[in-house]
Amino acid sequence: MQVPTWIKPAVWGAVFGAVGITIVGFSWMGWTQGHTTTRLVAEGRESGVVAALTPFCVASYMKQPDAAAKLALLRADTSSYTQRENIEKAGFATMPGSTEPSSGVAAACATALQTVSVAGAETKTLTK
Repeated sequence: MQVPTWIKPAVWGAVFGAVGITIVGFSWMGWTQGHTTTRLVAEGRESGVVAALTPFCVASYMKQPDAAAKLALLRADTSSYTQRENIEKAGFATMPGSTEPSSGVAAACATALQTVSVAGAETKTLTK
């Protein structure tokens, strides 16, 4: 069987075109594989849960007795690991229905507690 002479360049053009569009698609056009998409969705879900539960952790922390003094101790500790560990041990990062504390919620709670206002506790100490 006689193969036309234009077949060989056409096949090589198709091969190089497929390789080229694959490289451009994945690097510049934002194509992703299934496992990458699954991972990104899981990370987004986790960050959404952490963002939703952090205010509950902060509110629970501020409702404890002597919250102002404990908040001062937490702020004095410069290690984010020990801050998170203290919040986990106290149970503020364990949400209802779960048995294990969430380290993401504890870390976000520790960060949020660095900026929370203790106006209620300060007015009590100023009026005494």
